[in-house]
Amino acid sequence: MLRRINGTALIIAALVATVGALAFPVWSYADRSGTGEANLAASSVATQWGPLSATDRDFLVKVRLAGLWELPAGQQAIERAPSQAIKDAGDHLVVGHTDLDVRARDVAAKLGVALPNQPNELQQGWLRELSAATGAEYDRKFANLLRNAHGKVFALVAEVRHTTRNTLIRQLATDANQTVLDHITMLEATGLVDFDEIAREAAGTKTASPTGPPPPNGSLPPSPPAAAPTGDSSFTSRPSTQPGAPTAVNTNRPAPPSVEASP
Repeated sequence: MLRRINGTALIIAALVATVGALAFPVWSYADRSGTGEANLAASSVATQWGPLSATDRDFLVKVRLAGLWELPAGQQAIERAPSQAIKDAGDHLVVGHTDLDVRARDVAAKLGVALPNQPNELQQGWLRELSAATGAEYDRKFANLLRNAHGKVFALVAEVRHTTRNTLIRQLATDANQTVLDHITMLEATGLVDFDEIAREAAGTKTASPTGPPPPNGSLPPSPPAAAPTGDSSFTSRPSTQPGAPTAVNTNRPAPPSVEASP
């Protein structure tokens, strides 16, 4: 009888140990301290408009900082830039960031986020660099400093718009997306943006090799033969040599993207 009791006790103890071993991974998974999801929860605060994450708060600060240096840069360009294209870009910066700054400060006040009141040291350095430049050098520096800065904040706007759970932040990101894209378009329209330098700088911050199809073997495939014209035979793709005659328009060319200007 005693042996039977001892055997039963051993079986029960083994079952308890087995259940405990199976349950431990579940308990430990629920306590995933140090994971991305745990860090997101730890850094977020509840608001009536949804959780406000650390990335959301960083976005608010960066929108404010952008206005603090790009507004005076735009005003300076209107007054000092030798080319009309730079003056026009500066005007878009002033209009866009004036409106966006008002919206950012309103959202920050509702969410209780403290915002800076002056540009950071790097931005102050850019303003000094612009102030020291003149003529064509000023135009070139303005186009490239502002285009590079807008390109970097554009990536943050996209991330926040995609991931935020806060409705106020989501709407601000939507507004910022339209404003930043408008400014990028105006800066690129100056024809002074050094895209090679932007690509080199971006490549210097990446370590992983990009994926995708292999590069071509050095030669492009032959172009297909031009399609025979249809419709009115008097319409050709060759420009007329007669003075004042209209040139043909390629109706197959895709329309340029529509950019909504900032209010």
